Amino acid sequence: MELLHLRYFVAVAQELNFSTAARRLHMAASPLSRRIKDLEQELGHRLFDRDTHHVKLTRAGSALLPIARGVLEQVDSIGWRLDEAVRPRRATLLVGVPTGIHPDLRERMDALAERAGDRFEIKRWPGRTERLVDAVCDGRLALTLARLPVAGDPALEQLPVMSERLGAVVPGDLFAGRESIALAELSELAYAGSPSAVTNAYFRGLDRQLHELGIRKRVELGSATFEGVAEIVAGGLAFSISMLDERSPIRNHLLGNVTLLPFSDFHPRLETGLVWRRDRARGGDLEEVVAIAREVFGEPLAA
Repeated sequence: MELLHLRYFVAVAQELNFSTAARRLHMAASPLSRRIKDLEQELGHRLFDRDTHHVKLTRAGSALLPIARGVLEQVDSIGWRLDEAVRPRRATLLVGVPTGIHPDLRERMDALAERAGDRFEIKRWPGRTERLVDAVCDGRLALTLARLPVAGDPALEQLPVMSERLGAVVPGDLFAGRESIALAELSELAYAGSPSAVTNAYFRGLDRQLHELGIRKRVELGSATFEGVAEIVAGGLAFSISMLDERSPIRNHLLGNVTLLPFSDFHPRLETGLVWRRDRARGGDLEEVVAIAREVFGEPLAA
């Protein structure tokens, strides 16, 4: 018995018409009929009852049909099943993502997941920068985006990926019609720092820098969100600092009586980098994905 005999049988069983089945198989009806008779003789069972007008399956033919289909499905699946068997297994990698990353960085994260998709399934893990970096150090995360600077394990490597300009979030009614603002104009307002969810080494350093430049008042916000910070600013009690780029997701938290202005005499920038462990990238399990990440992220973005 050959596989072709089973294919011929299934085609006739589906069409219940030798001429139609023959056209589907790109052959003449007469040789198709002979092949079916050969199969019946080999199996020792009549598979079809047929006359000049009708064809129907016998009991043996009805029993054979699911068996034949199963055999053909197994044979037809050999190619892709073999590909699956020899393809390297995909490892799942967790990549940290801090709050409020720029959409351009999200696009590059998508590109990294696509480029590395044959070998790695990349999942994103949100969190505060310092906790994400700790998770990279102890191996729970493969890589992380992080707000720079990153302090900690000297065995970490980092790739700068983005630099974002920051401006002053101020009460709109106090600074209506302005295109920029000098830092000295904010000395009578308190500085409302970033929510605790995003406070990191950079924003702590920014707080110290503002203090040295004459901004001495502070508002303690505890567990406030970005909306909470904006509420304090809108009420005229404080100012804050945020990304100037209109596409930044943090800009979505600005309220009606709040405006965002660039500084005329102060030029803070928030730097973001991609961080990983050196020992895992140089001859380790992350060597391939880090090489891809270096290509995907390329030169640092600016916003």
